[in-house]
Amino acid sequence: MSEDINDNVPSRQRRRFPGISSRTYEHPADRSALVALRKLSGFDTVFKALSGLLPERSLRLLFLSDSVRVSDAQFAHLNAMLRDACYILDLEKVPSMYVTQNPQPNAMCIGIDEPIIVVTTGLVELLDEEEMRAVVGHEVGHALSGHSVYRTILLFLTSLALKAAWIPLGNVAIMAIVTALREWFRKSELSADRAGLLVGQDLQASMRGLMKIAGGNHLHEMNVDAFLEQAEEYERGGDLRDSVLKILNVLPRSHPFTTVRAAELKKWSETRDYQRVMDGHYPRRDEDKDTSVSDSFRQSAASYADSVKSSKDPLMKLVGDIAGGTADLGGKLRDTFTAKSARPSDKPSGPDSDPSDGKPEQNGHEEG
Repeated sequence: MSEDINDNVPSRQRRRFPGISSRTYEHPADRSALVALRKLSGFDTVFKALSGLLPERSLRLLFLSDSVRVSDAQFAHLNAMLRDACYILDLEKVPSMYVTQNPQPNAMCIGIDEPIIVVTTGLVELLDEEEMRAVVGHEVGHALSGHSVYRTILLFLTSLALKAAWIPLGNVAIMAIVTALREWFRKSELSADRAGLLVGQDLQASMRGLMKIAGGNHLHEMNVDAFLEQAEEYERGGDLRDSVLKILNVLPRSHPFTTVRAAELKKWSETRDYQRVMDGHYPRRDEDKDTSVSDSFRQSAASYADSVKSSKDPLMKLVGDIAGGTADLGGKLRDTFTAKSARPSDKPSGPDSDPSDGKPEQNGHEEG
């Protein structure tokens, strides 16, 4: 291998994970959201109906005819990354990968029978080698987890089926499934971010990539620590009204907010679970058949309870307080959604007035 090609390949050795199960890196919220999705009324009917209708062959022909297929002859550095990612995660069949002309930085893994990875020119031009390696690992993680099937259904439903009057379940049911799919897909992105870290094994590169997606190719103007502080401020800031606005802001999105993804990935990289994986201790694929769905759901519930307990978001803190039986729900909601203090003209006057009248009730909330 020539010296200039070696410049694009990290000199350090990266660990490989033979037989690794996707359970190793799947976020508990990803698993629980997928379980909830499958239990959604009408989902099985739609899934079975769409599996035979989805234009997968059309998609493959579209990318083949109007994009550049990654190979040893085209985008060779991406092909090397793809093969390397499949080698590290022990994905036996290397998915097809295409580069499509689009200035918007993006990547996706779609397909019912076989996954296809698509990256845009905007993403390729934005990221350096190690940042791109994490993205390719992210998409290979989607492929290993089987996420491409549900991603394809989501794309199809949002672009076509919502306009099709012949869908037997009707638009209301389809919208419910689309909303559930989006909720699951946002969680699946957290899982795939972890897979990207396992492939790249460079946390700073993963952080830089997310930061560039948020702020463009201006690394000299950005700082990872400051970027993570934004996530901290986003989580703890405001009051219950802001918590509701956060939910409304994220509902139409297919991806979690970038700062949140960075914070979640950094948090996982600091856990004992991650260290055990890097030491070679992780669930194997040949053990998947013995796993219990109920056990997975219990683990997801426990993880959610822990996240509620540790969250600094006002709404999550209120949920935790209610669960612990310590919240004055009526008082907190009244303080949050009504005026905190009376106007001076509304205050009672005279010797018989209570000196506390018109004063806001203190709830100990600190501004972020």
